[in-house]
Amino acid sequence: MVKIILRHFEYQAFGVCAWLGEKLRMKTSKIRLFFIYTSFVTLGSPLVVYLPLAFVLKIKEYIQSSRSRVWDL
Repeated sequence: MVKIILRHFEYQAFGVCAWLGEKLRMKTSKIRLFFIYTSFVTLGSPLVVYLPLAFVLKIKEYIQSSRSRVWDL
């Protein structure tokens, strides 16, 4: 139950780990653990990668949702 809630929250919040998991064909939980462990070891430097990816994904989602197609009248 808790796993489902956390997975839904992460996908709704940013979706970076879910997107990377789909692209790399890896489990999302392993990617999340990688970000968590490396954040502790390197004092948060993976956030330098995570936050720009989240920003780019939100912009990409916004552009795709606002773009109208020729047949959408």
